[in-house]
Amino acid sequence: MFIALEGGDGVGKSTQISLLREWLEAKGRRVTFCREPGSTGLGEKVRELLLFQREIGICRMSELLLFMTARAQVVNEVIRPALDRGDAVIADRFLLSSIVYQGYGGELDVEEIRHLGKIASGGILPDLNLILDLPLEAAKTRRKGTPDRLESEADAFHERVREGFLTEARLYPEQNIVISADQPIDAVQQAIRSAVRSILKQP
Repeated sequence: MFIALEGGDGVGKSTQISLLREWLEAKGRRVTFCREPGSTGLGEKVRELLLFQREIGICRMSELLLFMTARAQVVNEVIRPALDRGDAVIADRFLLSSIVYQGYGGELDVEEIRHLGKIASGGILPDLNLILDLPLEAAKTRRKGTPDRLESEADAFHERVREGFLTEARLYPEQNIVISADQPIDAVQQAIRSAVRSILKQP
């Protein structure tokens, strides 16, 4: 089982991932977690370059290809071996984020990104993308610390990102489930667990 938590910046993915992991482990499932970009030596270097090295200019296509590079590595080192062991894999972002951030937000071709992403991932894609949705102004109030490169994009970019997630959910409802993050943490988690039960082999 491979689940990715998706959504704009500030929607509360980290909190919900932690709660989901605890729940799955309590049910006897072994869980492997990974984040994008990151979770490998190469991925963490790419993360630092993409998000925090502001003095280095990165065009949108280079940005996309760097994300794909990190993705290929995390699939090879972490995700594929975990799935082969029978682990449940939870990812903090996966291909859908590239489709939305570099496609809808960055205005690159969405279908080209989708195709490239399938190559980079070796065809391994989440069984379910859980999209936490929150209006932009509410999300901005939840962000903590110094904003990274993508968080610092203009509001218009982030509005396109949000609409991109919602559009993908409308186009591919079986793979993408939208959950309102504008409700208490426990309520969000219950909605996540309800969605995950649909692909669990046990109740």
